[in-house]
Order: sequence, then C-alpha cells, then structure tokens
Amino acid sequence: MSYRLGVDVGGTFTDLLLVHEKTGKTWSAKVPSTPADQSIGVLNGILRVCERAGIDPQIIDHVMHGTTVATNTVLTGTGARVGLVTTKGYRQVLQIARSYVPGGLGGWIIYNKSLPMAPLACTIEADERVSAKGEVVRGLDEEALRKSLRTLKVQKIEALTVSLINSFANPAHEQRVREIAIEELPDTPVSLSSDVVPEMQEYERTVTTVANSYVRPRVDRYVRNLKDKLAKVAKNAKLHILRSDGGLASASSAAEFPVNLLMSGPAGGVTGALWVAVQAGFPNLLTVDVGGTSTDVALISGGQPRLRRETTVGDVTVRASSVDIRTVGAGGGSIAHVPELTKALRVGPQSAGADPGPAAYNRGGTEPTVADANIVLGYLPEMQKLGGDMVLDRSLAMAAVKKIGDALGLNTRQAAQGIYNIVNENMVGALRLVSVEQGYDPREYALIAFGGAGPLHANALSRLLGSWPSIIPPGPGVLCALGDATTAVRDERARTYVRKFSETTAKEIEKILKGLATDASKGIEAEGVKKSEISTTYQVDVRYHGQGLRLSVEVNLGDLQKKGLKAISDKFDAEHKRLFTFTLPREHELVTLRAAVQGQGIKIKRPLLAKGGTDPKAAIVGKQKAFMDGKDVNAIVYDRAKFKAGNKVRGPAIVMEMDSTSVILPKHTGHVDKSGCILIYPDNFKAPKKAAGKRK
Repeated sequence: MSYRLGVDVGGTFTDLLLVHEKTGKTWSAKVPSTPADQSIGVLNGILRVCERAGIDPQIIDHVMHGTTVATNTVLTGTGARVGLVTTKGYRQVLQIARSYVPGGLGGWIIYNKSLPMAPLACTIEADERVSAKGEVVRGLDEEALRKSLRTLKVQKIEALTVSLINSFANPAHEQRVREIAIEELPDTPVSLSSDVVPEMQEYERTVTTVANSYVRPRVDRYVRNLKDKLAKVAKNAKLHILRSDGGLASASSAAEFPVNLLMSGPAGGVTGALWVAVQAGFPNLLTVDVGGTSTDVALISGGQPRLRRETTVGDVTVRASSVDIRTVGAGGGSIAHVPELTKALRVGPQSAGADPGPAAYNRGGTEPTVADANIVLGYLPEMQKLGGDMVLDRSLAMAAVKKIGDALGLNTRQAAQGIYNIVNENMVGALRLVSVEQGYDPREYALIAFGGAGPLHANALSRLLGSWPSIIPPGPGVLCALGDATTAVRDERARTYVRKFSETTAKEIEKILKGLATDASKGIEAEGVKKSEISTTYQVDVRYHGQGLRLSVEVNLGDLQKKGLKAISDKFDAEHKRLFTFTLPREHELVTLRAAVQGQGIKIKRPLLAKGGTDPKAAIVGKQKAFMDGKDVNAIVYDRAKFKAGNKVRGPAIVMEMDSTSVILPKHTGHVDKSGCILIYPDNFKAPKKAAGKRK
C-alpha cells in the first residue's frame, strides 16, 4: 500500500492529512504546534494520524511539509550572523539599497528601517571585476581575499554570501571565492548569488542571497532534525518541503536554498483551496486562510493562482517566485487591546500563539484574543472540543474579554462583537490588496475560507466584500495539509537576457527557453519524476526601453511561433494597462527569461455525499445561544458529518466538525453540494450579470 502525508505547521496548530494514494481515502489530525522545536509537533501529529488510520508509520512513502521556519526566522530576527563578499567598490550595496519608504504621506517620519541581514562590519571586498557581457576585466586577487576572509573568522560569522558584480553573466570568480572560503572557513555554509538568483540588478541579487544565508543554518538544522525524527518512525518516507511558488523541493534543495521557502506554509493553503474549489465548480476565488497567528489571502483567476517574482516577509523583499499571498496579523490568537493614549480598540498583530495560547485554552494565557471573543459570542458550541479533544474554558474567555468591555464601557458580548468586527475589517484590508489594488473586482469572485478559524469569519467577510458564495470546504482546518499532500515537485531556471525586441528574434527566445526547461527538468528527474509527467511553463520579464520597472508575463511557445514577439508585447501592454491604466509608445525590451517545470501531484478521489432533501434536520445536534449582528439569537447547531447533498442550512446556524467550526449568519443560507462544500449565499441572492473573474 502507498501512503502520502501532508503536514502544515502553523503558529498555533500543526495539521496533518494522510492519503491512501490508490483509494483516495484520507485521515486528518490536528495537534498543538511546538514553537521551540517544530519537528516535535510534527512527530506527535504523525503518530496521532497514523493511530486514527490504524497503520504503522513505517509504511508512509512520502511526507510533504509546509513550514514557517524560514518565515519566522526573518520575522523574529533570529537568523545567522552573515558575512558578505562583494566586488571592490560595492561594500555598501545593502546600505544603499533602494529608495523606498512604506506608508502614505509622511511615512518617512515614522519609518524605522531595519538593519541589513549582513552587517557592514561583516562585509569584505574582493578585488576583481567582470563586465556585463561576462568578460574578465580584472582577475581575482586571491591572496588579498584570504586575508579578508580571516577577518570574518574573527567576526564569528555563521554563514557566508558571495555576490560579485555581473556574476550572473560569468560565475567563475564567485565559484573560486567559494573554494577559497571553504579552505579558510571550513564549517561555514557558503551561498553564491550566481546559484541562488543568477539575474541582473546587484541589490536585489545580493539581498536575496544574503537572506538565503541568513535563514540557511536554522532551516538546515530543522530539516536534518526532522529527517532524523522521521527515520525513527517512518524510515522509508521521502521528505519534500513546499516552496513559496506552490511546488515541492527535495529536503536537500530546501536546506541549500531556503530563500525559496519564505512562503512555504501559506502556499499549501492556496493549492488545497484550488483543488477543492475546482471540484465545486468555482475557478475564480479569493482564498482566506485564518490560523492562530495570522491570516493569509490570495487570488485565483481562471483556476490559476497569481504568482509574483518577489517574496516579501516583514520589510524584507527578495527575488524569489511565490504565490501572490498577503499576510496580516489577524488570527484566532490575535490579542485585543485598548491603548491608553487613543482608547480605541485594536486587534493584533501580537498573538498568544500556541504557548500560552488564548485564555480559553487554560494554559496560562490571560489576554483576550479573537478565539476568546468567538467563544463569548457563542460561535464555538459548549459541546465542541477544539481539534477533537481540547476542552475550552468559557469562563476564562469571558473574564479575558470583560477587560476590553471595562476599558470601553461595554458589556462583555458587545466587546466580543467589536473584536470580531475589527478583525474582519483587518482581513478585508488584506483581501483588497490582492483584488481591488490589482485591478480585480472582489464581487466577481467566490470566497473560500479555511484554516481552523476561517469558517468562523467566512460569512462576515463575504458580506463585507460582496464575494459570493462563501465556500466552506470539507476539512477546512487541514486544507493546507491537503495542499501539501497533493502538490508536485517543481523547479525553475532563469537567465538574464537584456535585448530590445529589434535586437532579437522569436526563434532565439524559443531556443533559450527550451534550454532552460531542459536544465530545470534534470533536477526533478533526479527526484524520480518521469519525463512523461513533466509539464513546463515559460515566463519573461519585459519593460519599455528606458524604463526601470519590469513585469512578468507568461509565454506560450505556440503563440510565439505564430505571432512572433508580438505574442509577448501584447500581453505586456495589457498587463501594464491593467495595473497602471496606460501604455507607452516605446520599444519593448526583454530582461529575464525563465522556465518552470513541474511533475504531477496525486489525484485524490473523495467520495461524493449521498443525496438528501433540503431539510438538514438529521444533522441537528442541539441549539446554542449566540450574539450575531448585535442581537441575541438561538442558533441551531449541526454535525457536518451528517449532512447530505442538497441540504439547505438556514442561519443563524453553527456547523461543527473535528477541525473547525462554521458560522452562518441570520438571513443567509448554506447550500451543501455533492462535493461536501457548504456554499453560503444571502437569502434572495441574485448573481451578477458579468462573468466571474473579469478584470477591470
């Protein structure tokens, strides 16, 4: 028998989904995360899910893991002490950076720029020079380099970055620097910019490679630690780590190039959401993944998630492909507070996390959180246990939220409603970033909510945005783990190729792209992917000649052969106009060519729900007093496992399941479809006339 395991580690819970590849049968588990060593929580989860499936962990073949180790390392500033080798004259490349200040007018007054991940004291210069065409202008002074590297040894660096000018055109000097560094600093991992991101623009290439070095020792330790623990319980399992772009990387590749993992955790949710929504017939989606610490949102159009060429974590932006995910500090563990200065209610971004967690967890937490507010509002029924076995203490939640009410002069339920409303607005702000600010109308997209807390907020978010239906997928609390389990191995190759369209041809572009695809295919073939299972996509970065900005556009080789370079320029003009409302009468210029290859993920055949009538009374398990839209209501409580296809669940209602709880507000109805999704619409809903997903 063949089993595949998806594992998603969040700030509060670790979710697991075990899949029998031949039958498609699944088992899930949710265990508390262990922030001090995430691998402990993973191991606990593996034992739990295998116990539920009644199998020996030794028969698991593959473990697909979405991790936040790299992300949290950047956010918490706990990475390695990084040394940097630059070309002589470029020592301040990270300090000069790019002239950008976040925020609106006057943002520069309050903007505190973070320090570079490679301090100036740990930056040395190599006396060498390569031209933009790759010609050696000045050879490498090896003796001077050795002396400089010895000063880094005194600085006790833990990782080394080598980023030399124009190394994307000729990496020979960088490779020689690595050889010398291994001799002088034998226990220090070395990252070369020509390996990590062989593209033009010195700052972007340098900061990306420095970020790789910054998180590399910690990710490497985590991967080795996890592999050692897996070997004890599932020695035959092959470990893969989810990349930021939604593909899988081998454990060794993940440890060597961890900069590609900065959005590893959230990417799994988008993959899982897409898989479920396509089954339900909704290829145009806004995804909302609400965990214990944060909410991650993304947009899927035409069955394809939007990808970015850059990944941003905190105020660090690196050049690495990722699903276009925006994160806001709004989760079940987000702490509500009333600042003394403003006396205005705020929620997050501080979180109670897994330890001590919300007050209701009875683990020592006393601060009021979003989870506590949901309990006070009655959205989590007294009969339900979180994750299937965690008992919630309602009295502790009431005591915590009461502190907010006392500060605002409100009763406890009103304070809880305020916390709920504000965290919803915070989530909507993130959703607008991936929709309205990108030229997409959220009213023309369905909204799919998952994560342990997503279904609690889904109905309210859809109402704020006008995005219908609000989709609650089966097993929403472990959907990220489903995405991890069903995704495929992926790799990509890129080449800087600065040419005006008049200086090249479509045939030349096609030749280079195919060569990049061949190189990328070798990497995933080494992971056991058959050539017949490999799919390839092509992308080019284009700009108007003389312009600094560049945009990435997909390239279809068939269109390139038929239309020539116009197949690229037309797409670029359309994207430029969508984002900026205009085009320029200037010649187009290529900057970077890229090929991405991917194997096939497994196809899970989930059983369809049995057909039933519209009345869901067979699933009723009780009633719950709740506070919705400022009023006391009696909500009917349902057991989701007892729903039949065709059931109509009228609000106010609360739907329980092992890994999550769904809220259906008054004057709304949840329609249960054959795939098991709950599709929530307002009563008397009328679909818009425009086709879903149309761009503005």
